[in-house]
Amino acid sequence: MDQLWAPWRGEYVVKPPPKSDDCFICRGLSESNDRASGIVLRTIQSVVLLNRFPYNNGHLLVAPRSHQSGLDDLDSTQLADVIETVRLMTRTLQSLLKPDGFNIGLNLGQAAGAGLPGHLHWHIVPRWVGDVNFMPAVGNVKVISQSLDALWELLTTKLANSTNAKPQSG
Repeated sequence: MDQLWAPWRGEYVVKPPPKSDDCFICRGLSESNDRASGIVLRTIQSVVLLNRFPYNNGHLLVAPRSHQSGLDDLDSTQLADVIETVRLMTRTLQSLLKPDGFNIGLNLGQAAGAGLPGHLHWHIVPRWVGDVNFMPAVGNVKVISQSLDALWELLTTKLANSTNAKPQSG
């Protein structure tokens, strides 16, 4: 039997949920090395991060820069910026990866599946016809066809050359 290795998933499976005061989004925003933090884009109100435990190639997280846990905690400017950033990243992924569709969603609260319930974040998951195969069911393995480092490089290069992106440092 052949084996496919996805060692980055092991940390997610065995690591306990983060403490309420430990937010990887806020931690990444406070650091200056965006590549190490997986930050692809910072706007005035939002941040885009690579999902370190992706469901599919190109899986991104879009979050408000402020640590908020509910939709009612965001003002209209913050919410509009997050949704515009979701649209920008969907367009960018479409241009670069050519998926056949997307799953875009927000899990509100731990009971709804939010792995980080204290900081709102939207998932953008590119999908391709036929990307669901026998591997997850039979082999308990999900094959991701691109490294996070290669995806970070592809996205940041594209966004740096895009007139639609409005990056904001710091």
